[in-house]
Amino acid sequence: MNRQEIEEIVKNFLVEDLELDESKIKPEARLKEDIGIDSLDFVDIVVIVEKKFGFKIKPEELTNVKLFSQFCDYIEKKINA
Repeated sequence: MNRQEIEEIVKNFLVEDLELDESKIKPEARLKEDIGIDSLDFVDIVVIVEKKFGFKIKPEELTNVKLFSQFCDYIEKKINA
């Protein structure tokens, strides 16, 4: 799976499942401040990512993930490991 596919999958579930504003989802967008993801959304995101990409997320691995692009980087590294 390439980077573009990962970004599309993530963007789609943010818009469809969490009903977030697609126009705010850009590589440089901050997850909390710009896109509007809150702590409850993160719980849903973990479940969705684990189901769609087939790996477990460890919360401590996401402590430095602040941007949409960093979140996609994290997913890309995990599925290509």
